[in-house]
Amino acid sequence: MRFRGNTQFASAVGLVLGLLCAVEAAKVNKHKPWIETTYHGIVTENDDKVLLDPPLIALDKDAPLRYAGEICGFRIHGQNVPFEAVVLDKSTGEGVIRAKDKLDCELQKEHTFTIQAYDCGEGPDGANMKKSHKATVHIQVNDINEYSPVFKEKSYKATVIEGKKYDSILKVEAVDADCSFQFSQICNYEIVTPDVPFTVDKDGFIKNTEKLSYGKERMYKLTVTAYDCGKNRASEDVLVKISVKPTCKPSWQGFNKRIEYEPGTGSLALFPSMHLETCDEPITSIRATVELETNHIGKGCDRDTYSEKSLHKLCGASSGTVELLPAPSSSANWTVGLPTDNGHDSDQVFEFNGTQAIKVPDGMVSTSLKEPFTISVWMRHGPGAHEKETILCNSDKTEMNRHHYSLYVHNCRLILLLRQDPSEAENYKPAEFHWKLDQVCDKEWHHYVLNVEFPTVSLFVDGTTFEPFLVTEDYPLHTSKIETQLTIGACWQGGNARMAQFFRGNLAGLMIRSGKLENKKVIDCLYTCKEGLDVQLPEEVASAVKVEFNPNQSSLTVEGDDIDAFDKVMQHISYLNSRQFPTPGIRHLRISTTVKCFNEESCVTVPDAEGYVMVLQPEEPKISLSGIDHFARSAAEFESQEGVTLFPELRIVSTITREVEADTESEAAEGADDDPTVQETVVSEEIMHNLDTCEVTVVGDELDGEHESLEVDMSQLQQHGLEMSSSNLGLVVTGVNTMANYEQVLHLIRYKNWHTEALFDRKFKLVCSELNGRYISNDFKVEVNVIHTANPVEHANNAMVQPNFINPVHHASVDLSGHNLVNAHQASVVPSAATIVIVVCVSFLVFMIILGVFRIRAAHQRTMRDQENGKENEMDWDDSALTITVNPMETYEDQHSSEEEEEEEEESEDGEEEDDITSAESESSEDEEGGEPEDQQGASRQQQLEWDDSTLTY
Repeated sequence: MRFRGNTQFASAVGLVLGLLCAVEAAKVNKHKPWIETTYHGIVTENDDKVLLDPPLIALDKDAPLRYAGEICGFRIHGQNVPFEAVVLDKSTGEGVIRAKDKLDCELQKEHTFTIQAYDCGEGPDGANMKKSHKATVHIQVNDINEYSPVFKEKSYKATVIEGKKYDSILKVEAVDADCSFQFSQICNYEIVTPDVPFTVDKDGFIKNTEKLSYGKERMYKLTVTAYDCGKNRASEDVLVKISVKPTCKPSWQGFNKRIEYEPGTGSLALFPSMHLETCDEPITSIRATVELETNHIGKGCDRDTYSEKSLHKLCGASSGTVELLPAPSSSANWTVGLPTDNGHDSDQVFEFNGTQAIKVPDGMVSTSLKEPFTISVWMRHGPGAHEKETILCNSDKTEMNRHHYSLYVHNCRLILLLRQDPSEAENYKPAEFHWKLDQVCDKEWHHYVLNVEFPTVSLFVDGTTFEPFLVTEDYPLHTSKIETQLTIGACWQGGNARMAQFFRGNLAGLMIRSGKLENKKVIDCLYTCKEGLDVQLPEEVASAVKVEFNPNQSSLTVEGDDIDAFDKVMQHISYLNSRQFPTPGIRHLRISTTVKCFNEESCVTVPDAEGYVMVLQPEEPKISLSGIDHFARSAAEFESQEGVTLFPELRIVSTITREVEADTESEAAEGADDDPTVQETVVSEEIMHNLDTCEVTVVGDELDGEHESLEVDMSQLQQHGLEMSSSNLGLVVTGVNTMANYEQVLHLIRYKNWHTEALFDRKFKLVCSELNGRYISNDFKVEVNVIHTANPVEHANNAMVQPNFINPVHHASVDLSGHNLVNAHQASVVPSAATIVIVVCVSFLVFMIILGVFRIRAAHQRTMRDQENGKENEMDWDDSALTITVNPMETYEDQHSSEEEEEEEEESEDGEEEDDITSAESESSEDEEGGEPEDQQGASRQQQLEWDDSTLTY
């Protein structure tokens, strides 16, 4: 009873303390926040950050109390105020003002409104919050140079007379829509078009800087732009057309200097509107030469950029060609160190600067000098020193410096050295063949073909035959077992172990082939350009005009005496490029004209006319390889005679992507002002073209020739005119052929492996290309897995084998970027005084409740034990003959479980007080507490009623 009285007293004390804490908390928010009375701010248009003076800070005397001493927000008063105020730190009251949307200085330059701060009240619900007084905020919007000058007219036109200088031809004018004086003024005009004889001043007046000539330019198209004082350029430049009226001068008129050629469009008329102005001078005859300059393109003009070996085959030459200057690749890497022009848009050429040379691997050339053979090369060489410059040389590899055969340049002469084998009779034989040629030293590209059929050698230069002017004789070489070394760009001196007689110039397409190249058509095919001039003579003028072409059709001459017929012929001269993917760039045009008159003394002179053809960049094809990239086959298939097909469903597709501009001319009047941008549509088209190389390489370890190989049906290769070379890296299929034929051949590539016990997978990569690497496909990778037959004896217990389908699980890291943990920590570091008082009160109440519950449970358990003792006394009997054995482990486990249950009950009761659980949960907890003593009683009885009955007899 005494203890119960103490318990009631403690509960009363806790209740009183709780009421005192509540009264104290109700008095915490005593003061209103305080802010300045006036703020001035600056904000830049198109920005939301406002710079305030003074800074926006609200103070509250209730600080550091939580809620009451914190600033929860700012409130802006006014109609359609485009600003908002945000609290940065509740404890310090720091805030900022920012624009809700982008501001426009041109619409409103200043904004004025009032602002008020309010605290967080007396709790998290904001009850009894207090507001500060209203402060006035003035914000000025600063202008940025967002608008560009705009010309008042879409274009300007003027006409001047040639030979006269003007103070002012016309005036252009632009305006600017910015709100500030600085950015709305036009400070400068500028002519963007370079190299024009005109100038413009700051007020927009245009004048010519020199006397204009109608023969030089009939109309000048100037692009003029304007700048405001903030150096912002006009949104759109304006076009100014200034026409020049001529004083009559004989000249070619009516043609554009720039002529654009779209690849794949066939022939293009160069001068469709051209005519010759003779100023009414009587003319007796006219002779005009049109020259197309292509020397800077490739090797003198645009040609197919396939390998020289492929070109020989395309032109009809027989097989047996060995290419000595191939494009660098995994199977032909001896040209890697030579500088090239990359060989993408045009032919690949190699540069030799007098210090570089390469060695051709042994076994590449097996041509016997006793049989006819051909040497072919493209060469560009200028006047050099009076020393030998070697193009190709076969010499002793060691010990001696003997040259077995070589092709070199000396004093603008092309010389072929050809020493006979020692087995020949010891008498003089032709050994050196000399050709003195201007082409050797003119710094231009030329094609050389030497047909060697000892003792005669014939030379073709650009398809024209040349006979040697000098042939010298020499004895055959002495017998020797020294191996030879084939080099390019210099000659190997085996006795000195160094290179000598270095070449200076450019080489390309160097090759040796067995057999003569007698067919003139084949030689012309190798040399002929794929671009040139053409003319289709109208029937009515065919007899009145004479037209002649040079061999490569880069120049033509027109002669006649009828001016009208002459003009028609000139209008039908066209440019033609038959390549599917021509080399882009400029081809200069020049028209040289000579006229004859009845009166030679007063005969007119026609100046040369110049222009150029701009061959546009062709649409780049995208070569796509697709098919099955991952499959599995049994080990038996790899070891079979057929092997495993690597690319059974390979598909080769080439597409080009074009941007097609929409026709907006008809819509200009309707919606040009709404959407001035040009709409473009991307169109993808599938095209057909050839391929020249497909390479299959092994990914990972190289092929081991002892137990694995890549094979292909050679009969099918030969049937399609393709060739194959293989190595431990893979195989390469070469030859110019269609994509469909390449598909068929690649379908036949098989992989074999005779020892698959340790092989689980093999990876391969396929790459195809066109035009000697100019266009390359994607890397198509194939993985082949080997399926091994399982042996049931090896793993009797499946649990001992790690399953191969179990993958490690990677747990994604938790992204806490959106939670400001630092601010939360700072806010909880310094608690207020009211918070401390509340925490102490609540802790005391919880302690008293736990103490009372414990005492009640102890009294209840004592009562239950008394009842159990009474029942045991009633059940006493004579147990003198019994032997009772108690299991100590059961007693310990039961006691231990009973203690755990008591701890769980205490924790659940604590949780009821702290977490304020629902009534349903409270009832459930009480039911569990009421049932647990009964369980404990049953357990106690079970322990007391167990005995050892092993000695009993039934």
